[in-house]
Amino acid sequence: MKLLKLVPDNTNIDFMRWRNIALAISIAATIASLVLVGIRGLNLGIDFVGGQVVRATFAQPVDIEELRGRVGALNVGEASIQEFGDDRTYQIRLPRPDGPESASNRVVTEVRSLLQRSYPGVQVDAGESVSGKVSEELAWDGALAISLAMLGIALYIWFRFEWQFGVGALVTLFHDVSMILGFFALTQMQVDLNIVAAFLAVVGYSLNDTVVIYDRIRENLRKYRKMAIVPLLNLSLNETLSRTIVTSLSIMIALAVLLFLGPDVIFGLTLAILLGTFIGTYSSIYISAPMLVWLGITPDSFIRLDEETPAGAKAAV
Repeated sequence: MKLLKLVPDNTNIDFMRWRNIALAISIAATIASLVLVGIRGLNLGIDFVGGQVVRATFAQPVDIEELRGRVGALNVGEASIQEFGDDRTYQIRLPRPDGPESASNRVVTEVRSLLQRSYPGVQVDAGESVSGKVSEELAWDGALAISLAMLGIALYIWFRFEWQFGVGALVTLFHDVSMILGFFALTQMQVDLNIVAAFLAVVGYSLNDTVVIYDRIRENLRKYRKMAIVPLLNLSLNETLSRTIVTSLSIMIALAVLLFLGPDVIFGLTLAILLGTFIGTYSSIYISAPMLVWLGITPDSFIRLDEETPAGAKAAV
């Protein structure tokens, strides 16, 4: 029985031909993502900003503006109301009131009573509450975790390969994280601790794909010392293309099924990892590999002096 091959053995795609166009697109997209984050900001969840969250499932679709008006009439602060999975489930986020814990419980009780009076058959989940101090600590710890993960990865690749590879990996990871941040700033989907976990998962996947490609590039740098760097990178990318496609497709198919059939509570997590897998696959080809060209890597960049000296040759006296 003949095995199915998604990528034929004789595949020879000229990836590097489009490296400058890919660079321009990536730079523009990264800048646009950072601008979006700066202008629109992120829709931080209760984990990071503190407050109360009440989730309600209605018996029939409701008008979100009408719901916002009724909640606002309680004078419990500016409410942020969003659909949660469908047009019958809404998440109501309220600022944390000043005062003791009983004040927060009172706000949740008032919102629950209002919903039950105004919308018969509504199901209101228990309210969640996070203090401002805890939310600040969570935001700091989440940002620190992502930053340390990226720095540690860059140092690891630096010591395993050369500093140019470490810089390439760090730029690649920065690109991937920026793209996902821009997506959440654009869509205003809620960013909570699940999304931080998704960022770390994306960083890990992108690193794995980059290291596989870098390892093949290093092998070919030793094997083909007279080959120009651009053809050598194309050769390395084509040799690892089958592994890249199979791995990426396997992950994305599983995530796509989970995205459409999984529970709503992990929708953001699944979508972030799915998007990150696609972006990470692209960046490992069009960011990490071309970075070596832009950093001046040549086939003889890492040849040791003792390897360049012919065997048996002696220094002149």
